[in-house]
Amino acid sequence: MNKIQYQYKPENFKLSDPNKYRLENLRSEEMILSLGPQHPSTHGVLRMEVISDGELVVDVIPHLGYLHRCFEKHAESLPFNQIIPYVDRMDYLAAMNSEHAYVMGVEKMLDLTGKLPKRLEYIRVLVAELNRLASHFVAIGTYGLDIGAYTAFLWIMRDREHIQRLLEWICGARMLYNYIWVGGLFYDLPVGFEERCTEFINYLKPKMVELRQLVIENKIFVQRTANVGVLPMDLAINYGCTGPVLRGSGLKLDLRKVDGYSVYPEMDFDIPVGKGEMGTVGDCWDRNYVRVEECDESIKIIEQCLIQLKNDHKRTQDFEPQGLVPKKIRPQAMDFYARAENPKGELGFFFRTDGRSDIPVRLKARACSLHNLSIIPEISRGAMLADLVAIIGSMDLVMGEVDR
Repeated sequence: MNKIQYQYKPENFKLSDPNKYRLENLRSEEMILSLGPQHPSTHGVLRMEVISDGELVVDVIPHLGYLHRCFEKHAESLPFNQIIPYVDRMDYLAAMNSEHAYVMGVEKMLDLTGKLPKRLEYIRVLVAELNRLASHFVAIGTYGLDIGAYTAFLWIMRDREHIQRLLEWICGARMLYNYIWVGGLFYDLPVGFEERCTEFINYLKPKMVELRQLVIENKIFVQRTANVGVLPMDLAINYGCTGPVLRGSGLKLDLRKVDGYSVYPEMDFDIPVGKGEMGTVGDCWDRNYVRVEECDESIKIIEQCLIQLKNDHKRTQDFEPQGLVPKKIRPQAMDFYARAENPKGELGFFFRTDGRSDIPVRLKARACSLHNLSIIPEISRGAMLADLVAIIGSMDLVMGEVDR
């Protein structure tokens, strides 16, 4: 933690007093600045009300609600299988992962877990990890833009384009896929997809070495991110942070290992965590480091899925499960929660069903970006204004999921 952060005590700037930041009550050196509402660095529209003392941040108040998705209300008027396109539009940078989480929740309510063809499960994990790569690439590349590194953004978006083309080949869409369906998929992989994907992975491996040299090992990048926005592990847990934000603080928690859903228990991969190699555990550098390391782990999982798809679970005529999913999906009356590991953290869905209708009575989404956003005021007090941008960018926020 830098020395400037010790000049302000957080207890002096709590928002419990509504009159604390009225214009007439501010000290002569303090100003209220409005950062946003704007699109850059937040993948959506976010306004940050900043109380500053010169270049120092006294407090930050996030203002949400500028990008309405109305996902939950849409979902309460549609059948279960027609909700999937709306799931895509929350975290639109990781639509495959979001679909996977939602569909697994519906399938668990229908008692379909473990009854689907193995090829289907390997394809789901394959496309989800490809989308995880694409999501992390956007996070790393745009974070470089936030702090002035333009070349890294161009290089990483070049490689992300290959993933977008592969996913477009599968389902015809570049970002909003509607590919993973309840009890199956939109269609099997195109002929030759496994070979094309293997070529891409072989191309990408040396590019990851370049990415490390260009970004996380870059001296200027380290100076801008190390010891900035330090998030202690206990604070991250108390605020419900998950994903790279939590793992960057040193906690080895990944739902792919903890819950062991789909075919992830068969996969050999590690869980990277922040270690404070360049500064303090839980700083902006650690969060970015974890995302870069997770890209390597996703490559491992993709390679293992491709081996299974090419050798042990080849294309067959009898791919779609027969008779497992009714035309109208009517789960039994229950309250049910399902979750999965999205690129940004734990994405969960709470279902309430009445057993009579194929439309959920209540559908609530647990958005990981919202919890990760809520920690920003706690770790920004006493930082420099320029560091506030670095802190926001390190959270990898998508406002379509926050304003769901």
